[in-house]
Amino acid sequence: MDIFARPLGKLVDFIYNFVAGANLDFESFSAYAISIIIATIIVKLIILPLTLKQTKSMKNMQKIQPKMQELQKKYKNDKETLNMKTMELYKEYKVNPFGGCLPLLIQFPIIIGFFRVLREPVKYVFESPEAYDAINKSFLWIDNLKDTDLWILPIVAALTTYFQSKMMTAQQPSNGDNAAQSSQKMMTTIMPIMILFFARSVPAGLALYWVISNTFQIVQQFIINRNAGALKEDIK
Repeated sequence: MDIFARPLGKLVDFIYNFVAGANLDFESFSAYAISIIIATIIVKLIILPLTLKQTKSMKNMQKIQPKMQELQKKYKNDKETLNMKTMELYKEYKVNPFGGCLPLLIQFPIIIGFFRVLREPVKYVFESPEAYDAINKSFLWIDNLKDTDLWILPIVAALTTYFQSKMMTAQQPSNGDNAAQSSQKMMTTIMPIMILFFARSVPAGLALYWVISNTFQIVQQFIINRNAGALKEDIK
């Protein structure tokens, strides 16, 4: 993932030099913490068009769910005709059933690249241990973002993951599959717990990235939900 981590590291380095050069390096809120927050927001803005495309695809699928259920009921004993009618429905409403997956696949290496940058800042950002050791790495109650934060950031990361998951699943289509809905609810509960334990075992800088990333997505999803009516009109 160096192909993604290298440019992201350069981005953090550029922001850090700009912030530190502007004397925005405070005793309990370091230029390094500010650069992580700004870089996270910039990355989220860069992949925002992909996220919006993914959301629109989900809304389109939600729109045709009643017709999908009618077809499933009508052709429940004729799989071949069901598949043919389903494809015709996709074509009629210009829905790509894989439209939500591709943007997610493109986003994934970017997210992993960012994780590598924050896990190995000497390699990707500061290029020497001496330069990294010399900078202020504080963030509010945390003296050094390379250390682990056992409670506050992990708990906030878990809570924001939960709220983000709830907002996302609320927009996903319900196809009447009780097993799938149960699995979805279980993942909404399990994921925050996994994030809680993960955030307790990595440098606090990574947990800070996760919190800012989740917060951005919660705000983004809130705006999308408010404009859901406009999205529905797009596929008419």
